[in-house]
Amino acid sequence: MASESELERALADAGGADAPREWGARLRDLLRAELERGAREMSEPRSGRERPVALAVAAPEAPEGGREAAAGAPGAVVAVLPLPPELRADSDAVAERGATLAAAAVERLVEAAEPRRLRAGSDLALLLGASDGFLVLSYPAADPRWAAEYAREALDDAVGAIDRLRARAYLLPGHALAVEDLRPPIGATHPLRVAEAVTRLGASPLDEDAVERLEPELLRLLEPAGVATRAHDDPDPRRRAMRRILQRLDGMGKWGGYHTAFDHLARGFAGNDRALAFEVGEELLDAGLLSEKPSVGQRHVSLNPRRAGEIRGLIEEGALPPGLSAR
Repeated sequence: MASESELERALADAGGADAPREWGARLRDLLRAELERGAREMSEPRSGRERPVALAVAAPEAPEGGREAAAGAPGAVVAVLPLPPELRADSDAVAERGATLAAAAVERLVEAAEPRRLRAGSDLALLLGASDGFLVLSYPAADPRWAAEYAREALDDAVGAIDRLRARAYLLPGHALAVEDLRPPIGATHPLRVAEAVTRLGASPLDEDAVERLEPELLRLLEPAGVATRAHDDPDPRRRAMRRILQRLDGMGKWGGYHTAFDHLARGFAGNDRALAFEVGEELLDAGLLSEKPSVGQRHVSLNPRRAGEIRGLIEEGALPPGLSAR
């Protein structure tokens, strides 16, 4: 059996989420140590083998005596993960396991907050920030304390299904966290914006079939108006196939560590167009617009964040970058 961590013991002694402020510095130090250990283990073949990787959930407190709330603005539920905060701008900042963990955390926070069904991309409310150098997710909630308690239990359940990861979520007092620089994820189709949108449309961002079924709705909500029409109306068959493939992956948030099976590139294509889709898929890989990740028994691909400008240019305007031709 895994040994109890110092953080776990201190939380029990302090009263958990109701711990008084004099425990704040101690709990913050212990959480930081656990997150540092977790971050190291996230790059190993298995994470949390000896002791579960620690995750933290909290409800920010209302400020007292003019002080700012330690965990961000009140009225939100937050989660701290052993992942780099650079994920806000760079979807390639995490590997597959970290990408799955972040998407699962978004899903559980959104469920806990119970927002209304998504009606427009401008309704998205997820914010990302940092706490002691680790990724923070923040989501508005009418009852933050209840939402934090729900999210902690739900997150424990969710991580149990992530391959090669043992993790445990802890409910901390808001004053034990110091959250900085909360802002929306960068990019209309950032994978975690897509994760929020999928959850608010009634599906799970970890269910790839469900995400693919929602792809037309996601494109309508998240992409600039008219982009889908321009891509599908391209008169050149090869270029049209390239644009459709890139647009589908973009609409599903398949950037960097968020990938899909290569065989899925042909979904939505019929007849001879399926062979064309696989052919141009290989060309997109050779040109570096797609990145490949070998997986067990199959190939997985994702959009290359380092080529985002060229990908956008091809999707929106049909501009072929070097290494590609319509032929």
